[in-house]
Amino acid sequence: MALLALYPEEWLSSKIIASSLNINAVLVRKEIAVLKSGDLIESKEGKNGGVRLHKSAKKIYLSDIFKLVKGKDNVLSFSSNEPNPACRVGKKINKNLTSIMNTIDSSIINELKKQTLEEFKNKF
Repeated sequence: MALLALYPEEWLSSKIIASSLNINAVLVRKEIAVLKSGDLIESKEGKNGGVRLHKSAKKIYLSDIFKLVKGKDNVLSFSSNEPNPACRVGKKINKNLTSIMNTIDSSIINELKKQTLEEFKNKF
């Protein structure tokens, strides 16, 4: 998103974005789909296609991006194994951790609400 904010008039391909992040373009395309569903970016197909911001970076908060990319999951996640329901701790651990994880997510969102993509972009 910072790269798109730096070049707001250009259509950047997933390959260009991936090279900036040093990751596979397939991973970029997955995130592009998420950001597009949230109306933060727009895309254009074809030889001169790519993606760009759908609205001004001044109107996009880092919290908007975070919430879309994070989805419904918490930033931290549970172990894949099921705790022992017969254990005093095991039977309540996930319930008690959920409260903490929701608080952590809320704290992150509140911090990210303080900065627009434009402000973040200006650090580069």
